[in-house]
Amino acid sequence: MNPSSRQDRLLIVSGLSGAGKSSAMKALEDLGYDAVDNLPLSMAWQLAGDWASAPRPPSGATSSTPRGLAIGVDSRTREFSAERLMEFLTWLRARGDMRVEMLFLDCEDDLLFRRFTETRRRHPMGPSGQRLRDAVAAERAAMGSLRDQAERVIDTTAISTHDLRRLIGGYYALSAAGLAISVVSFSYRRGIPREADLVFDVRFLKNPHYVAELRAHSGLNPDVGVFISGDMQFDAALEAYGRLVHSLMQGYTQEGKSYLTIAIGCTGGRHRSVYFAERLGEYLRVSGHDAEVRHRDIGADGGN
Repeated sequence: MNPSSRQDRLLIVSGLSGAGKSSAMKALEDLGYDAVDNLPLSMAWQLAGDWASAPRPPSGATSSTPRGLAIGVDSRTREFSAERLMEFLTWLRARGDMRVEMLFLDCEDDLLFRRFTETRRRHPMGPSGQRLRDAVAAERAAMGSLRDQAERVIDTTAISTHDLRRLIGGYYALSAAGLAISVVSFSYRRGIPREADLVFDVRFLKNPHYVAELRAHSGLNPDVGVFISGDMQFDAALEAYGRLVHSLMQGYTQEGKSYLTIAIGCTGGRHRSVYFAERLGEYLRVSGHDAEVRHRDIGADGGN
């Protein structure tokens, strides 16, 4: 069976402890997946086989609705080892009767330390008396090969639980109507969004930060918008970026991509990137695409 023609999806969800696997599993359950977390690996083979071979519903309205199974596996899982999980994935992919993927949740160490400290949870790879830093390092080393083999890695360092659920919905919806686009503005000072597929830099545009009466406002303010769009380079840039994204849609769709994140950056993430993201989202919607716009750093202090 051609993998691209499979309807049913089996998703292995793994990653570092504290990186958001539980939130991802809840989001998948809300999307209609059968979600099973921390099942002993010796039982995973039977579960996947029984689920894949279960009879489809009789012909009718629900017969063509894809099914989804999400299996959560991490260092807490009984009998866990990276080698054992890769053996399971190899077996699943060799079956050829479902679309099999692995999602890996990652996060920077400092935030993992803070999450475990605040919740006072013991790290699953930290026996009594072991330093938290050593436990996180041990888990990262043990999970490194899995991260390299995952079809998708989501780094949750700079995204909220709400944004994680939004990403999960975009990437793994069972009945997506088409390619969904998220346009996000950001500040280069705070780093490029880790989920970005395409990154556009608009720091070449005139900066309202240096206009006293505009500085306190954001790119959502009409006067700020008039100032930015008055730059002689604005219209050409919007048209060029918009046409580029539009030209890529067919290829992304043919490759089975269901969600695309376009990041628009300026220095402070408050003026130029915000206004440009709004206008690009409007351009894409007029062109017939499903595009939403959000602003990651619009409320951040400082910057220009």
